[in-house]
Amino acid sequence: MSEEKTALLAALAAQRRHVLGALDGLTDEQLARPVLPSGWSCRSLVHHLAVDVERFWFRAVMVDEADAWASLEGVDGWSAPADVDVPALYRQEAARADAVLAATALDSPPARWPTELFGDFRVHDLREVLLHVLTETSVHAGHLDAARELLDGKQWTVL
Repeated sequence: MSEEKTALLAALAAQRRHVLGALDGLTDEQLARPVLPSGWSCRSLVHHLAVDVERFWFRAVMVDEADAWASLEGVDGWSAPADVDVPALYRQEAARADAVLAATALDSPPARWPTELFGDFRVHDLREVLLHVLTETSVHAGHLDAARELLDGKQWTVL
């Protein structure tokens, strides 16, 4: 594996740990409580990361898995079903995405591009997808930090 890919995957893994770390110790009630004006909860945000980010970008777009596309039909990634263990779903989708990442070169183009969703916006290869996912995960990790601090005062610190 190239140094570039190794560095990108390490950065993504760190942000995924940050996301899960922000949830650590929260009760089910806290996970479900919206605390920011947007109205989303920690639970709904992590569901979004699992479905709309990990599943969509890696399994659907990059390798065109039929079951990934089918599972996205009519689904609002921001609405986590009550019976879903969202942290477990996020771990599962990250692991499935890691399998795609391990088997795909950085310069590989998407296997299927949803023009109907994005119009003129386009990513050209796994490198761009990975950078997009890394950015989105990092931004949402920051949202989770703010929500967590509002919920119980805990702050994420990295030494």
